[in-house]
Amino acid sequence: MAREHNARQGDQPAYVLHTYPYRETSLIVEVFSRDFGRLPLMARGARRPKSAVRGLLLSFQPLSLSWFGKAELRTLHSAEWQGGQPLLQGTALICGFYLNELLLKLLHRDDPHEQLFIYYQDTLQELARRTDYAAVLRRFEMNLLKELGYALTLDHDADSGAAIEVDVPYRYVFERGPVRQKNGQNGVELRGKTLLDMAADDYGDPVTLQQSKALMRALINHYLGEDTLHTRQILKDLQEL
Repeated sequence: MAREHNARQGDQPAYVLHTYPYRETSLIVEVFSRDFGRLPLMARGARRPKSAVRGLLLSFQPLSLSWFGKAELRTLHSAEWQGGQPLLQGTALICGFYLNELLLKLLHRDDPHEQLFIYYQDTLQELARRTDYAAVLRRFEMNLLKELGYALTLDHDADSGAAIEVDVPYRYVFERGPVRQKNGQNGVELRGKTLLDMAADDYGDPVTLQQSKALMRALINHYLGEDTLHTRQILKDLQEL
């Protein structure tokens, strides 16, 4: 449940997801905060050269924000950099923008997700120090869907309740889960081993890596509806993931 828009909030851990110009000198800042979820803030005068917050409102950097106002668009009062997050570069940077786009398009405003905030923070750290980006993204995608109430079923057949078998082919059916593959069945085709590997957070098998990518792409597309992810195309063009 969304929290009430109090007149003033201070020292709130948050990350910038996106900014865009507002009027002549200000910015609208979409932030992901620990206790209040995703919300828009107006940063007055942030585009002026001497603005105190001009160089702080950057994606992927941990901030402590204060704001005031009861309307949907609240006003940023102050921002302080907290440090501790290495800069993302190259493919890791594009992966970070992919995370931000997922949050912008799948999270409702003013809907707190404290555990998801922790997942996001940890994922940024992983992107900065690891090179198995695909596995890092799959973990975040699964945690995101879980937090939104769409947790994946990976260990049992959705029809029979039987345990998933390594060598059996399955299809993952939206809103249901994996079922034994049959002719004419809808869903994403997967090996039983892929499902069990995903449940164990093990992406060392190249087939598991490929099939898990196909599954998560299909599921996210399903929940996005007619919306599209622009960063996904960039990743595809780089042929990294």
